Amino acid sequence: MSDDDDQKAIRDQFHEDVNMTAKQLEDWLGTEESKEVGQKDGGSESTGHESGRRIVEILGKKVGDLTDDDHAHMKKVHGYVARHSEQRPKGDVEDSRWRYSLMNWGHDPLKD
Repeated sequence: MSDDDDQKAIRDQFHEDVNMTAKQLEDWLGTEESKEVGQKDGGSESTGHESGRRIVEILGKKVGDLTDDDHAHMKKVHGYVARHSEQRPKGDVEDSRWRYSLMNWGHDPLKD
């Protein structure tokens, strides 16, 4: 598989995982619920919230403008969404920290 094929596979998976539009994600990232969830590494912003801002940037780019760094982040998004989705709690998840965390990464599990 060539680098181009690898990158296309990464983009395809990313767009499958990220089921929120850039506008939906941007609006979500502005909410208190979005800011209250996720792991914070010393700063005031969680890793997922920071990732969400990066995802909005990536969604706004043309394919030809995507960098290797962008593709690496898309791959990271897939890993997070896949792992976190496996940890779905029992019961109603609509107002759960689990769902909110996934939404910071551009994936709303209620849209599946």
